[in-house]
Amino acid sequence: MSLTIDLPPDLEAELAAEAARLHLPLPEYLVHVIAVGRPPNPMPRTGAEVVAYWEREGLLGTRTDITDPTEHVRALREKSEKREQ
Repeated sequence: MSLTIDLPPDLEAELAAEAARLHLPLPEYLVHVIAVGRPPNPMPRTGAEVVAYWEREGLLGTRTDITDPTEHVRALREKSEKREQ
C-alpha cells in the first residue's frame, strides 16, 4: 500500500535525523514508527525516569510471568555480563 502524508518540515527533519542515526532509509524507519511507535524523547537516563515512562505507557504489571523481579533482574544482569561485545 502506498500512502502520501504531508508532514510539517520540523517533524520531517526530526524523523529523518532519527532514521539517519539508526542507519535506516527514511521510508523503512517510518514503517517501523507506524508499526511500533517512536522511542521516548528524551530517552530515560535513570531508573526513576524509566519507571515513570513505564507508568505513563501503562506497562507496569504487564509481565505477569515475572514472579520475582529481583531474581529476574539478577539473571538479566548475569546474562549481559557473559555476552560478547
